[in-house]
Amino acid sequence: MGRRREVRQSMQKLFPADELLCHQTPETFATISQADSSWTEKLWGSLFARDGSIQVDVGIGKYHNRNVIDMFAGVSRGPEQLTVRASRQLDLDPHRVGVGPVDYEVIEPLRKVRFILRHNDIQPLRFDLTVTGVLPPFLEQKDEQREPHGFRIQSDLLRYHQSSTVSGEIWLDGERIEVRDEEWFGFRDHSWGVRMDVGEPAPDIFKPQRLDGDFILTWSPMYLRRPDGSSYEIHHYQQWVDGATTYFSGFENLPDGTQNPLYAVVDQLRYDPVNRRLIGGTMTFDEGWGKTRTIEIEAISDTGFHLGTGLYFGFKGQRHGQWHGPEHLDGERYPDVSQADTAREVHQLRDCVIRCREGDAVGYGIFESMVIGEHPRYGLTRETSFL
Repeated sequence: MGRRREVRQSMQKLFPADELLCHQTPETFATISQADSSWTEKLWGSLFARDGSIQVDVGIGKYHNRNVIDMFAGVSRGPEQLTVRASRQLDLDPHRVGVGPVDYEVIEPLRKVRFILRHNDIQPLRFDLTVTGVLPPFLEQKDEQREPHGFRIQSDLLRYHQSSTVSGEIWLDGERIEVRDEEWFGFRDHSWGVRMDVGEPAPDIFKPQRLDGDFILTWSPMYLRRPDGSSYEIHHYQQWVDGATTYFSGFENLPDGTQNPLYAVVDQLRYDPVNRRLIGGTMTFDEGWGKTRTIEIEAISDTGFHLGTGLYFGFKGQRHGQWHGPEHLDGERYPDVSQADTAREVHQLRDCVIRCREGDAVGYGIFESMVIGEHPRYGLTRETSFL
């Protein structure tokens, strides 16, 4: 792809986007509103066959103040997982929403996008997938959190996500897999702001305590459809540290764009004690005024993309936004990420494909979970605690 025209001036750059009437700060589009090196704009998708046989995960992260853009793309097929990663110097091609073999295209804003992984020398994997929303995109509560000492803001992030069908094709090990909207489903999101866990902390600053206490994270969009054809979504995101909820976002999301707030959640979940993978259980949400609603969930299969290989919480010395030079490409293939030692390496956080049910409404979701520490109600001991 050729570079688009840009104009260098004494203090800033002018981009083609500066011709548009969409500025929100007295800066050009070459500059963001703050200098925090953790500022990130991120795209993500988790797309899966409804029978749980195969799943594609893909993400792109732009770290403006680090002059880096990176990506991951991979497949989970049962316990097998393949990943391709790339990063590059952002300002060499600042207008391209893509890295290495991955590109992203907005076909119809807020409704239809396209993820492309081209031929690469890392894995025998490529795909071209169009993701079409079946509900509008929905905002989550702004994620505003401080570091434990209370001074620095470590998260100041806004995100929206969208329930979607998927079409296109995947090529894996030389075999073409056709992807049809009626057989595939998935979710995509887009977030921007100051984000936790970007790069290595500077060596001469105070380092907050790592996650070695009691910590629970759950995040899940769940799309449900009733027998009469009407549909809706239940979404939540909770972080819990040493007995207290530090962040919660929850909504019932409706096709007309209405969002009805949920105020809290109590789970009764089951995890595999060997690798802390989700098995299933229930999520009971507080709707306010004494009303609750309970969603039953179960993992569809052994499929579930472990996000460690996408550099979440670091992976083999690599971290999100890390400088690897003007161009970098790598990846790996694991035959079984469910084994305890391998699960420790790729971390327990994964995009688990779930079936969900509420009364006569049934559907699909992605469930991300991380449980650190000893939690007897889950049957988890401290000896099995790991990221």
